[in-house]
Amino acid sequence: MTPGELRARCLAFPAAEEDFPFRPEISVFKVRGRLFALTSLDARPLTVNLKCDPEDAVRLRAEHPGLIVPGYHMNKRHWNTVTVDGGLADRLVRELIEDSYDLVVAGLPRAERLRLDRP
Repeated sequence: MTPGELRARCLAFPAAEEDFPFRPEISVFKVRGRLFALTSLDARPLTVNLKCDPEDAVRLRAEHPGLIVPGYHMNKRHWNTVTVDGGLADRLVRELIEDSYDLVVAGLPRAERLRLDRP
């Protein structure tokens, strides 16, 4: 997955937006003000921090050592850092991004979830 594809994928979700609260080179993707993906699109290798169910996080790290690791500068229980530039199938990366978005949306008030068409 290229940096442009990663950005496009993150912005494809309803109400998703890109912000730069830390530094201009750090893209933070949010839904309704809540973070679901964080990346430096210029970094090599290209990685992204994604929210993950704690049990799935442990399983994914075991299945993909070195490519999915505990979230860098994040709560290691709920976040993974995923290397997205070639070692993992693009389909898996897309699923992990969507899962992260869905986990964040699930924490929104019901009215917000309904507006996003994700009850």
